Amino acid sequence: MSRTIIVSNRLPTKVQRTEDVLTFQSSEGGLATGLGSIYRQEGNVWVGWPGLFVEDTAEEEYVREQLRQDSMVPVFLTEAEIHDFYEGFSNSTLWPTFHYFPQYATYEPAHWAAYVAVNEKFCQAVLAQAGPDDTIWVHDYQLLLLPEMLRKARPEATIGFFLHIPFPSYELIRVLPWAKELMAGVLGADLIGFHTFGFMRHFLSAVSHLLGFTAQNGRLEAGDRSILVDTFPMGIDYDRYVEAAASDTAREHEATYRQVLGNTRAILSIDRLDYSKGIAQRLRAFELLLLRYPEWREQVSLIMVVVPSRDQVAQYAALKEEIDELVGRINSAYRTMRWTPIHYFYRSFPLDELASLYRLAEVALVTPMRDGMNLVAKEFVASKADHRGVLILSERAGAARELSDALIINPTDMHQLTEAMHDALVMPEPEQIRRMTAMQKLVGQYNVFAWTKLFMDRLAFSKHRQHTLDTEMLTPALTEQLLTDYRAADRRLLLLDYDGTLSPFHDDPQQAGPDEELLLLLRALTDIPENRVVIISGRDRTTLEAWLGHLPVDFILEHGVWLRPQGEEWRLFQALNNDWRDEIRTILDLYVARTAGSFVEEKDFSLVWHFRRADAELGAMRARELMNHLTFITSNADLQVMEGNKVIEIKTAGINKGTAAARWLATYPTDFIFAIGDDRTDEDTFRVMPPEAYTVKVGPAPRSLARYHVAGPTDVRHILRGMLS
Repeated sequence: MSRTIIVSNRLPTKVQRTEDVLTFQSSEGGLATGLGSIYRQEGNVWVGWPGLFVEDTAEEEYVREQLRQDSMVPVFLTEAEIHDFYEGFSNSTLWPTFHYFPQYATYEPAHWAAYVAVNEKFCQAVLAQAGPDDTIWVHDYQLLLLPEMLRKARPEATIGFFLHIPFPSYELIRVLPWAKELMAGVLGADLIGFHTFGFMRHFLSAVSHLLGFTAQNGRLEAGDRSILVDTFPMGIDYDRYVEAAASDTAREHEATYRQVLGNTRAILSIDRLDYSKGIAQRLRAFELLLLRYPEWREQVSLIMVVVPSRDQVAQYAALKEEIDELVGRINSAYRTMRWTPIHYFYRSFPLDELASLYRLAEVALVTPMRDGMNLVAKEFVASKADHRGVLILSERAGAARELSDALIINPTDMHQLTEAMHDALVMPEPEQIRRMTAMQKLVGQYNVFAWTKLFMDRLAFSKHRQHTLDTEMLTPALTEQLLTDYRAADRRLLLLDYDGTLSPFHDDPQQAGPDEELLLLLRALTDIPENRVVIISGRDRTTLEAWLGHLPVDFILEHGVWLRPQGEEWRLFQALNNDWRDEIRTILDLYVARTAGSFVEEKDFSLVWHFRRADAELGAMRARELMNHLTFITSNADLQVMEGNKVIEIKTAGINKGTAAARWLATYPTDFIFAIGDDRTDEDTFRVMPPEAYTVKVGPAPRSLARYHVAGPTDVRHILRGMLS
């Protein structure tokens, strides 16, 4: 029976040391809640750090045994690893970079080495638990390298990865000295999830720039693997917050707080101490509210809860000091005998007290400078049983992509935030109810359990799609079977694509001529009487004839337009005209002018726009524009627009590699067929091949009509050399 292995930096239970006793405290976080229904199922486990340094093996075994009873497996970290991996690379390098605070980021090689080592430690812990059919779900920025490590150890494993924080733009990621390694690490997963489309878009951009892999419709082609990348906005346990807010305990706490506040209205702010949360900016905006609208003095108070976090770190200690000073100064300036402007709590609250604060507050300020999702916004919405209250939400929180009925603000615009507080306080009750009801419906529907199920379903779908659509790797055993069938045949047809198959791609197509090894290989293959070697390419006949015309090979060129059996004259597949070329050339020239590095290649009966040398993202965007443009203007013409590997080609419709290859099959009877190519245009060749033919896709394997695939031209030449022995 297959199992599910959850992996995160922290376990859902925190082990704490009190004097000489270890205590075990369950987490009330959203992730622990959402995944509780998974990891506690029979056989499933959660792998992670228990939250403290364990001093000896006996203590380790005690912790291990206690956690095992609740389906958890601890990964123990040394004090040095806690410092260098967790406090160092994870929280002093990745956290500030991913939250757009690069000025706080450090780049210590020792921290990177610890990050690699701890990810490897997690890998070994997971491998000790996971069988070949198990599903592994890796979480968050502390374990970016883990998916690739697991993939190398278990190539067929089902692996998911979810990032719970923002993914920044490529311009920030590229600053990291280890950016390529981090991106490659994540690509070990079968499904990669983010909170928002914006984060997903930034990730795909970084992968394109750093690793050269492109995506289409959320499917990323990375080497010989196809990876699904998608958005999964995380939710909360909606019913739990509804019930907590309705509980007698929450009502009692609310009554106590109301007694202290009197008739003063309440604005609520709840956050962990962090420079990404915008806490100081929030305080300044509240002060501006009191200055700009004096009528709110003695009428409204800000309840500010700041949960302690890493206050020994310099930036956090400085932020704590700034918050303390702002609260003190504002209260000193405006406090009266009956009214305190800001009620400040530097501690965490249990759920029932938290729910009472949500009930009490008329307005919630959730205004981070950057945030992955921010579940506080959703918790506030779920807790408003009377459907009244206003949520002020930063446009830079993932929740803003869903909760459009909140007052969405730019957190750096203090005046906008101030006006939003005023607007919230004077908002008519019917409008409050309309907005809150709409948000409650959404938060209730897309709760944390729906999030968990959706991710797991998409992961299973991604793996199933790989199995059903991916071609099979041409392993040594399969290669030997191919060569055995080849040697047993008396008449052999070898259909060989050129660019990306026989020869690697080159930024300048005219520099991709054959090397001496390739010429010797082709000469040797054509010297064997049983072989008929066909070069089947989209290239123009002038170039390939100059490169290979001295060899006794057949040519199918310009995607089947020009044909030449060995020893015969060139002929067209059918009568053609190229009157359309001037009009299309004008359009292509426009795209060359707009896309530095692109150029147009002219063939006898086709035009090709190349963008291999252009900026990866710009080239891809222009290619989509050009495809749409050409498809529209050729809709009533006898022309075909084809997208290849960094090229777009326009030619006469109805002629392709497949129609020409079919003519060869009909003309030259054969006992063995070998067809190989790397491009989408080679799919036309594969389509007309009989089932027994050996069809091979070169490069990324997914969704090919070929039976097998190999990684690149080096593997192709290895197969061809095998045909000579």
